[in-house]
Amino acid sequence: MTRAASGRRAKRSRHASPPWLRILKGLLTAIGVTVAGVAIFALAMQWLRPTEGVVRIVNQVLKLISIGAGVYVCVGKGCEGGLLKGALVGLLYMAIGVGMYALLSGQSASASAYLADLGMGVAGGGIVGMILSNL
Repeated sequence: MTRAASGRRAKRSRHASPPWLRILKGLLTAIGVTVAGVAIFALAMQWLRPTEGVVRIVNQVLKLISIGAGVYVCVGKGCEGGLLKGALVGLLYMAIGVGMYALLSGQSASASAYLADLGMGVAGGGIVGMILSNL
């Protein structure tokens, strides 16, 4: 018996697109926020002349903000699977970032530094996804 035949109205999902497309949109949003944030911070660095420690902190905060924006686009408010989708967006974002850093900088950080970045992405994305799913 279909939902229409049983008299119940079919529940419409807020997101009509498939999960992989929502994850891709979230990932691209996170990347876009990062590019915009880096451009703004690069301009601000011309006048502020921050120390290396400040640059590292801003870099980490920018990553978390980017992941949060990407997870928001992917999960939205009150949708199911926020923890897993958020963690996946965070993992993919950080994996791309770590890969690009290794390729473009020519420098090699320790494996523990790369794993810490990946862990931060998974944890940050999962937490934001969990919060958004419960709103």
